[in-house]
Amino acid sequence: MADRTTNLTCGIPHFPHSGTRRDFLLRAGGGMGSLALASLLSSDSGSAARADESRSSAGSNPLAPRKQHFVPLAKRMIWLFMHGGPSHVDLFDPKPDLVKFGGQSLPESFGQVMTRRKILQNPLMAPVMPFSKHGQSGLEVSGFLPHMAELADELCVIRSCHGDSVNHPQSVYQMNTGTILMGKPSLGSWVAYGLGTENRNLPAFIVLPDPGGGIKGGPPAWGSGFLPATFQGTTMRPGKNPILDLRPQPQIAGFQQQEALDLVRQLNARHLEERDFDGELSARVDAYELAFRMQAAAPDLVDLSGETQETLALYGIGEKETDEFGTRCHLARRMIERGVRFVQLYSGGTDGWDAHNDVAKNHGELCRRTDKPVAGLLRDLRRSGLLDDTLVVWGGEFGRMPISEQGKGRDHNPWGYTVCLAGAGVRGGFAYGATDAIGLRAETDKVHVHDLHATLLHILGLDHELLTYFHNGRNERLTDVAGHVVHEVLA
Repeated sequence: MADRTTNLTCGIPHFPHSGTRRDFLLRAGGGMGSLALASLLSSDSGSAARADESRSSAGSNPLAPRKQHFVPLAKRMIWLFMHGGPSHVDLFDPKPDLVKFGGQSLPESFGQVMTRRKILQNPLMAPVMPFSKHGQSGLEVSGFLPHMAELADELCVIRSCHGDSVNHPQSVYQMNTGTILMGKPSLGSWVAYGLGTENRNLPAFIVLPDPGGGIKGGPPAWGSGFLPATFQGTTMRPGKNPILDLRPQPQIAGFQQQEALDLVRQLNARHLEERDFDGELSARVDAYELAFRMQAAAPDLVDLSGETQETLALYGIGEKETDEFGTRCHLARRMIERGVRFVQLYSGGTDGWDAHNDVAKNHGELCRRTDKPVAGLLRDLRRSGLLDDTLVVWGGEFGRMPISEQGKGRDHNPWGYTVCLAGAGVRGGFAYGATDAIGLRAETDKVHVHDLHATLLHILGLDHELLTYFHNGRNERLTDVAGHVVHEVLA
């Protein structure tokens, strides 16, 4: 089989043999440049070269484990995505001035960025729930999240995040893929591409959607974009049967299934070779073979019958409000325990945390569903030792305005919001950056989405400037031409 690997550090691919005129011109035009680049890079014997060698040695298995650019702080990541935009000023970003001036008009000095729906006419809205200090660190957390507040010393709260769009789909794409445009690879896909998987019988990147409906923007949020389709997120259904058609028909013996699959594999290989090792087709073949291997690994993964009642209760499994999200959090722990690199859980269906009408009602319901399971996940990871090399991220696509909407709600706010980190590589009981006096805009130690992504990749041992893929004539990367690592949040 031809070598279809792509250089992890400089992004230059090995093109398979092709007789088309376009491929000939591409090779002829890029040949001298490639020779020059190879000469420039030949003296680099550092971590980037070792990572490239690791990718090349992966052979026909694109998800084989690969070396990081440097020693990682975390080996894997769980992303708890609060879809719809959780209100930072009601959860993790206390603003005494917002309490003081609640019900009054927004000062003119804050109005220069506010043009949307004439919202300047609405008064400031005080936090719905009071904040209080917790843990030895004294980190302030809202009364909406009593269980997470108990773990304040585990949390690294970045209060100065900001993005580039006020709309859900574009902001969902940016938080997931680094750009407001649809069709770019997601962070999970980049991680799968850069690190591979530690368990070849399970996907490297798994997505657990909310049963309440799809997210704004849809599946491209966890797509692989221009990366090979093998690296896209694998979704699992909500409920008691997350993987359909997992077991073979009872009338088919094991050896019969194995013989049939061996024949299909041979035919697929021939079919793929005749089509010049097409990337989409190759990914489909890989997916079929992974599905077969999952028949042995997945039943144990989703079977919670062996867990103790104490562990289930830790996640709120069996309780009306927390059972569903608690089950998914527990599955996330079982997944990373078995070698899955990146797990993403969505909280909030079509509307989710989008509290335009009533923050107290919306956030009250969603916090009751998620607070105990998230705290249970962190506790379970800590006591099992998994939190020592697992990064956990909590956040949405943006925050919410300090100004009221429809009396009791809040509008979208991409200019300043909060993302929380916990686990390997981050400072616990620590708040970084700040929004202005009322929580409208990131003001101190600003962290753009590109900076956040660069930091997350760094924690996983990947240099965001070296993790590239050659596409349409340039070396593409998650952070485009921007982003810097926020070293202050690192342990």
